[in-house]
Amino acid sequence: MSAGLLRRVWPSRSRWAGSTAGYGLGMDAPAAHTCSKSFGGYPCCHRQWRHPGHCRFVHGYSRSFTFWFTATGLDQHGFVVDFSSLRELEQLLARQFDHTFLVNGDDPLLPQWQALHEQGALDLRVMANVGMEASAELVWDWANTLLRSRDGGRTCCWRAEARENERNAACYTAIPAWFEVA
Repeated sequence: MSAGLLRRVWPSRSRWAGSTAGYGLGMDAPAAHTCSKSFGGYPCCHRQWRHPGHCRFVHGYSRSFTFWFTATGLDQHGFVVDFSSLRELEQLLARQFDHTFLVNGDDPLLPQWQALHEQGALDLRVMANVGMEASAELVWDWANTLLRSRDGGRTCCWRAEARENERNAACYTAIPAWFEVA
C-alpha cells in the first residue's frame, strides 16, 4: 500500500471503525508501524456502588494494562516508541493502582473511606469512575499526554486496554485530535 493511501487525519478523541484486516481489533491500525507494551501486577480493589449485584461490594484484582502505539515515522533507532522511555507512564500506573483502594467520587461511603485512609487502613484513590472502561480511557489519556510532550506529536497511543483478570478487560480506542498520520 502506498504512503499516499495511508494519510488521514483522525477525528478528535472519537472511536473509529475500519476493516478487521487481520488485526482482530475491529479496525485497521492507524499507520504502517505500530507496537504495544504491557504493564502488570497492580493489585488494587474497588467497588461499583450503584451496581445491584455483587460488584457493589469491595473486591480486588491485579490489574494490568496494554498500550498500542503508532508514529508518523520511526525514530533514529528504528522504533515507534522506545519501551525504556515509558518509565514515567509505569510510575503513574503504580501510583494509581498498586495496593490502592479505588472509589468513585460520588460513592455515598466516601467519608468512611477517607477516614480509613487517614487512619492508615487503606491507600485511597478517588476517581470519576473506577470501572475498567473508564480506567482504560484514563490511562490512554496519560499515555498521550506523555507522548505528546516528549515526542511533539510524532507518536500517539491509539488503544489502551485495562484488564482486571484473564477473563475481563475493557479498551479505549481513539486517535488524539492533535495526531496526524503521515
